[in-house]
Amino acid sequence: MTAAPHEAEPARPGRALPDTQQGMRRRNLARVMHTVSAEGPLSRAAVASRIGLTRAAVSTLVDELVRSGLLEELGPERPGRVGRPGSALAVSARGPAGIGAEVGVDHLAVCAVDLRGEVRSRAVRYGSNRDGSAEPVVERLTALVRQVVAEAESEGLWAAGLAVAVPGLVARDGRTVVRAPNLDWQDADLSPLLPADLPLTVDNEANFGALAELWLGEDTPRDFLHVSAEIGIGAGVVFDGRLLRGTRGFAGELGHVPVRPDGPECPCGGRGCLEQYAGEKAVLRAAGVEPGEDRVGLLADRAAEGDEDVRRALREAGTALGIALTGAVNLLDPEVVVLGGALAGLAPWLLPSLRDELARRTAGPARPVSVSDLGPQGPLLGAAHSVVRAVLDDPAVVAERA
Repeated sequence: MTAAPHEAEPARPGRALPDTQQGMRRRNLARVMHTVSAEGPLSRAAVASRIGLTRAAVSTLVDELVRSGLLEELGPERPGRVGRPGSALAVSARGPAGIGAEVGVDHLAVCAVDLRGEVRSRAVRYGSNRDGSAEPVVERLTALVRQVVAEAESEGLWAAGLAVAVPGLVARDGRTVVRAPNLDWQDADLSPLLPADLPLTVDNEANFGALAELWLGEDTPRDFLHVSAEIGIGAGVVFDGRLLRGTRGFAGELGHVPVRPDGPECPCGGRGCLEQYAGEKAVLRAAGVEPGEDRVGLLADRAAEGDEDVRRALREAGTALGIALTGAVNLLDPEVVVLGGALAGLAPWLLPSLRDELARRTAGPARPVSVSDLGPQGPLLGAAHSVVRAVLDDPAVVAERA
């Protein structure tokens, strides 16, 4: 079931519903959908009680959502209740699905998530995506998207939209990758390259990872700093349940915060950036480990076996992370720092030195650092769930289509 413990970050691009009778109807449809999604199965009476509308008004809204295939009736509620039993409502396992995609430096991934938040189809392709341009990579990604959409359709689902996570700066238009140094992409508009029949949103992978943590994480607060990594390192900043994007949409580029200004050159053009000390390539190099398909797993295995070179490399990476995070924590004062992505799998060896740096450098009490349960799946799940939540936020679009 799709969790909804927080105010939703609106899908990008978004629009406010008008303050009219039609706008009120659409908002109430969304309230019903979010309530059943978060707490269902529920009867009409239970929904009415939770959102403060009359049972008659809720029944009308529910009938519309059932007709459009967004809700389904499961039959009478459990026996033993006083009075006439109501029909239990649940979010439909058929109908709209969110298609999430991720472009990694060395992999592509696509999944379909239904309105209940369940992954119904998934496809992964391993291999380098350093092609120098977006076109061949997106062509391979499109093939995976078509495969996942076909598998979802075979289960009675249809694609409500496509959201793509990329390791780079994404413009506020939600389609243009301004710069992705680790992919060697520059000013790449992905909309003409992806399937034209799917509404498209493109965003930074760390942003989608942070949103996944907000929506799916266990006991995640409304204010946190989410740090994730693959080849590069990114961060998503969430305050009051909303993602901080910055003026141009580039907020969260933690990997390019300099931790040693006279350090080695970085593909971004700077020197001594965090990625040069805590990025995956840097850690592998410092540990003397040859890259392989499961690089994080290899590092974790070696560290667990007591390989001192690997443990030292991870301690140094944790120190660099702590230095970079100190500035962000002092500036933003988040409630907690969440370690996600590939970093989550290396947390036992990163966290001691990271926490030491934060405790030593942070003004005031050091912030707690937790580890995400989503791990490297966060960006992909965040992308798919952003489409799902767009449907929950404005189900009238689907109802009108039906």
